Amino acid sequence: MNHPIYRVTSVECILPYSLRVRFDDGLTRTIDLGPILEGELFGPLRDPAVFAQVALDPEIHTVVWPCGADFDPATLHDWPEHEAAFRAAAERWSHVKANA
Repeated sequence: MNHPIYRVTSVECILPYSLRVRFDDGLTRTIDLGPILEGELFGPLRDPAVFAQVALDPEIHTVVWPCGADFDPATLHDWPEHEAAFRAAAERWSHVKANA
């Protein structure tokens, strides 16, 4: 399966839970990640101080956080196509947490 390879060229945190992401093909996208910040990996990002630690990884060309959370650049680039699946997963993750 072939799919385009995108690289994030810059990221800006727009508190509380949004990012402005620029890609090597010229696209700029503002993404609200608030609705998906659940579970073991993304849940820690619900703390605005942790979310604000977002950085651009110069080696893999995507956004990363010190807690280990990151996203595939292609997922961010095509966010409207992936958002519903991430929201559904976040809902499942929140139910797991509630039942723990």
